[in-house]
Amino acid sequence: MTAYAIFDADIHDPSAMDEYLERVPATLEQYGAKLLAATSTIDTVEGGWAAKRIVILEFSDMAAARTWYNSPEYQAVLPLRLKAANDRVIFVDGL
Repeated sequence: MTAYAIFDADIHDPSAMDEYLERVPATLEQYGAKLLAATSTIDTVEGGWAAKRIVILEFSDMAAARTWYNSPEYQAVLPLRLKAANDRVIFVDGL
């Protein structure tokens, strides 16, 4: 079953995020992830969700998403994102 990683990103250090964005695509490719959305154009139509940037990644299944996230390759670049942004990240199963 397809799985998705959804990032609700609040970037506060764009220069640190630039380095992350340069390095993370190789990790995604290596683990078969597909970038579906990465945008700051957000139209909240219900609730109090005040997202500033949303990123959605697609994986073949939940195990693949977790394998990518916990991989040595991604763990090597993760500190850049943690330095650059206050994010909320969830993994969800698709249908």
